[in-house]
Amino acid sequence: MATATIAQEQIEGVAKARFIRVSPQKARLVIDLIRGRRAEEALQTLRFTKKRVAKEIEKTLRSAIANAERKADDAGTSLDVDALFVSSCFVNEGPRWKRMRPAPMGRGFRYQKRTAHIVVQVAEHHRAAADRAAAAAAEAQASKGVKGAVRKARKAIEKRAKEAQKKK
Repeated sequence: MATATIAQEQIEGVAKARFIRVSPQKARLVIDLIRGRRAEEALQTLRFTKKRVAKEIEKTLRSAIANAERKADDAGTSLDVDALFVSSCFVNEGPRWKRMRPAPMGRGFRYQKRTAHIVVQVAEHHRAAADRAAAAAAEAQASKGVKGAVRKARKAIEKRAKEAQKKK
């Protein structure tokens, strides 16, 4: 026996910040603070974190939230921003900038400036997605009834108008 399940489409938003001038290891320390948290909570945590990269990660998180809102608007659905949470976030290593530093006796010591790629993904909680889908279905059902009632009222008015013309 097969059971029918209604697939709730979660709204997700992804933002990437590439070539950020910070060591990936240092960025991962801050990213670990927000993984799995609600978006609002994560923003508060980043705002009060005393790391230079926290500002870049906050900008990326805000961009992901804005992308989720835009995706919801394009789909024609409403999105509760309070229901968003950080579903996935990670830091990848970007290209290294190779530099030379003067050293004794005409030599040069080589050092590397590291860069990072930051990816933050926010998603709507599955319960919120189910509630949103149920509200949309209820609204559609309610508006369907209103249209039917209006149609019935118009027919009744037309019928009365025809009867009034016949009597004259």
